Amino acid sequence: MRIDVPDGQHPIEYVWGDLVPGIGMAAANFSLSVYAHSTLGLREFEAARLRIAQINGCVFCLDWRTDRDGEKVEEDFADAVTAWRTTEAFDDRTRLAAEYAERYALDHHHLDEEFWERMTAHYTQVEIVELSMSIGSWLAFGRLNHVLGLDSVCVLPGS
Repeated sequence: MRIDVPDGQHPIEYVWGDLVPGIGMAAANFSLSVYAHSTLGLREFEAARLRIAQINGCVFCLDWRTDRDGEKVEEDFADAVTAWRTTEAFDDRTRLAAEYAERYALDHHHLDEEFWERMTAHYTQVEIVELSMSIGSWLAFGRLNHVLGLDSVCVLPGS
């Protein structure tokens, strides 16, 4: 860990809450709202989230599986995310979610008209904005936790 955490303090709560309460609590609320208010299907949500986790290298995010009313993606879903271009496990929406996450993180300047035509054929404008905000949250906070070395001790509040 790259931040000194006082003995007896939980690293995530300390860094996100006590150390920078004005920024940290707002960031935590944004991060949690992605999970609490998403209207995206679980498979699209997890395809984008896991692709960002793979790119970020966030240990916790790679191990995490979103649970929606007791439903989670299948055990080998992360392998399908890695092979999003060729896997037969994905429908068009799920494949696009993984592609969008990767391009958003690695090549956002080259999201061309052909890509947007495919996105708007499969996602509403509301879904595109929601997916964009979710990806932004995962990209920023997964990297923050990994860079500061918090990802090995990360636990979402309430879990």
